[in-house]
Amino acid sequence: MSSEFNGKVAVITGGGGVLCSTMAKALANEGVKVAILDLKAENAEQVAAEITATGGTAIGVACNVLDIESIKAAHEVVLQKLGGCDILINGAGGNHPKGTTSNTHFLESDLDAQQEGLRTFFDLDPEGIKFVFDLNFIGSLLPTQVFAKDMVKKPGSVIINISSMNAFRPLTKIPAYSGAKAAISNFTQWLATHFSKVGIRVNALAPGFFLTEQNRTLLTNADGSLTDRGNTIISHTPMGRFGTPDDLTGTLLYLCGEGSKFVTGVVIPIDGGFSAYSGV
Repeated sequence: MSSEFNGKVAVITGGGGVLCSTMAKALANEGVKVAILDLKAENAEQVAAEITATGGTAIGVACNVLDIESIKAAHEVVLQKLGGCDILINGAGGNHPKGTTSNTHFLESDLDAQQEGLRTFFDLDPEGIKFVFDLNFIGSLLPTQVFAKDMVKKPGSVIINISSMNAFRPLTKIPAYSGAKAAISNFTQWLATHFSKVGIRVNALAPGFFLTEQNRTLLTNADGSLTDRGNTIISHTPMGRFGTPDDLTGTLLYLCGEGSKFVTGVVIPIDGGFSAYSGV
């Protein structure tokens, strides 16, 4: 067990999800006490139970990252049960169908199309777009406001945001999610500068394409074969596969540890080469 992590406290929002639960388990394996925050209490408690079953220390806490009072209440639970936060992972995020177009390109014929369910750029719902921006950006800002106060008193603390490939180049169909993740990358740089004098480092992971419950039906068919979009992604990923949750943990531990003590304000792609490939 690594002495540099032993006894530290990590708070992970969206911790009930596939990627963030894997991060939680990786930190717990290093001796970190982990608070799993999730909108669904049962998901948070399930991940915490899996960690404690293997000898780690973890608690599950219900938390709505868009409700400051809910975050403050979760903070009190963490303080009482684990102590002040050393590592904050802003993992809560996601997309919404109302901020997504049906097709990759707009055609003139779409203006008069009567196709049921067709959503063009002109049909995007402002409320759906607002939901995506709030969940990804405000849902990272508010937990940081609450938990980073612990960190000011504990130099060497770390904040990890979750950006995306969309932040480098927007993907087709998902303008709201692309814009929101670009905001996360920008916020990471801003926050790194803002907190630099109190010893808090702020960096971000930018996952490439990982199969999760949120995107599985977009990328794979019921029989497990790839959809057209899934094939396009794999053909533009030099390593030729989707990421697995464990692919994130090495970079996560690096950014949380002493090996990156002079690293702040960076967004690291973990994408199998997707961001490096021009498509030609």
